[in-house]
Amino acid sequence: MLETLEQGGKGAKWFRLFDKVFAERNLLAAFQQVAKNDGAAGVDHVHCDEFERQLPDSIWELSDLIKSGTFRPQAIKRVEIPKPGSTEKRPLGIPTVRDRVVQAAIVNVIEPIFERDFAEHSYGFRPGRGCKDALRRVDELIKSGHVFMVDADLKGYFDTIPHDQLMERVKGKISDGPVLKLIESFLTADIISESARWTPERGAPQGAVLSPLLSNIYLDPLDHLIAARGFQMVRYADDFVILCRTLEDAQRALDLVRSWTETAGLTLHPTKTKLVDSRTEAFSFLGYTFRGTNHWPRDKSRQKLKDTLRELTKRTSGESLPSIIQKANQSLKGWFEYFQHSSYANVFQDEDGWLRRRLRSLLRKRIKRRGISKGITDSKRWPNVFFAKQGLFSLKAAHAAVLQPSLR
Repeated sequence: MLETLEQGGKGAKWFRLFDKVFAERNLLAAFQQVAKNDGAAGVDHVHCDEFERQLPDSIWELSDLIKSGTFRPQAIKRVEIPKPGSTEKRPLGIPTVRDRVVQAAIVNVIEPIFERDFAEHSYGFRPGRGCKDALRRVDELIKSGHVFMVDADLKGYFDTIPHDQLMERVKGKISDGPVLKLIESFLTADIISESARWTPERGAPQGAVLSPLLSNIYLDPLDHLIAARGFQMVRYADDFVILCRTLEDAQRALDLVRSWTETAGLTLHPTKTKLVDSRTEAFSFLGYTFRGTNHWPRDKSRQKLKDTLRELTKRTSGESLPSIIQKANQSLKGWFEYFQHSSYANVFQDEDGWLRRRLRSLLRKRIKRRGISKGITDSKRWPNVFFAKQGLFSLKAAHAAVLQPSLR
């Protein structure tokens, strides 16, 4: 897409983008991206597989609606989902599949334009970048002596982005009126919850395909401001830390962020935003807890895994043990893939032991015994090797295997 756009730019701004948005080829590629992520149905109750059954007619219809200027986004379904390891909930916006396709088509066209100028230290929702890259950079900076940091938290970031200022930043690179109008229509689409319907005056709904790119566009000036002042920042979406060599530098960086967020209509969380000496204090970033040169899964990350496994290993479950283990392994392997670089092996040993106790309690009930497993009798009846033979994935063993090459 970028090669095509190179011919459409004029100076610092881009024109003639609209025809690329409604191109049937782009819309079909956008649907494939949406279908890959699947997701829940929106207010029209249409799932991806149902939309797909109407291909190619659904793509032709969308293209004609956009081209004629008669396309209008449907309302966004708003649901509250639990925050990992917490009793709190966060709002999630679910556009219809049809609208997700159009948003993905817009992203396909405009993302390359903004991507070229995004700051190096921005890692969230960008092609070829991810959480592990951000975590690796934090680790490198700490080990190089950047031990004082600003641990920042933008309060309700996605729900508080000012539409007018956001659109001004989009207009800084795009001058195609119909494309701008289309983007704005998604920002102002009605939101429906269980008890209300309203038109948002701020924000970009979490869950919308377009929102991650727009969120990066809005914070990009902060990225470049921090870099221009010589501070080392690592940002993943609205989650960021600024790492410094001295406490004085960290305080100056925090003052700079405070000043910028006030101008940008955003709010730093008063208690979650703080200065940290990582040599003696712990801080969390992208699921890990850091202190000194060590890092390990934060408590909320461990709790999220347990919540998932707890649902799979209820004593009242009627599924066979092999089926339960197969499903548990999927969660365990995914969790380990992300947290395998923990500095401490006991984290994995603890989680393994917890899960085996859950499984022993389940098996205990199946032989008509009351209560949960907590004694050596059950451990002898179903020893660790029993679960290993059943194919249960061991976090501890997997971690030892990862470490093995470095021990040779």
